[in-house]
Amino acid sequence: MRIMGLDVGSKTVGVAVSDALGWTAQGIETVKIDEANGEFGIERIAELVKEYVITEFVVGYPKNMNNTVGPRGEASENYKKLLEETFSLPVKLWDERLTTMAAERMLIEADVSRKKRKQVIDKMAAVMILQGYLDSKN
Repeated sequence: MRIMGLDVGSKTVGVAVSDALGWTAQGIETVKIDEANGEFGIERIAELVKEYVITEFVVGYPKNMNNTVGPRGEASENYKKLLEETFSLPVKLWDERLTTMAAERMLIEADVSRKKRKQVIDKMAAVMILQGYLDSKN
């Protein structure tokens, strides 16, 4: 039983999966998408779902600091619906406020170059989203 964590952006989706026991999250990859043209990377997500035998999704839900839902939050809600319709698996929205900022801060502290940070930031944010969810369950 593995859970997939997703950090959905307008150009990429960061992907993380849990270990088989559901204790730790590992970053897998960043899937390129084109939100404007209706390309959401579902084909690649489907390959990963099959490869890792995913039984549940956790999608980052970027609420505003005042707890309202803006355009990015609505995009996550739409992605959740797309996943439910495509895979017929449970999909949870997980509050991810400040997750990307925390991931970037961690990478800066690890002295990762700006170019490299840009390549891994979404995957790192997906790990943080999934790990937060896993920690809340245990």
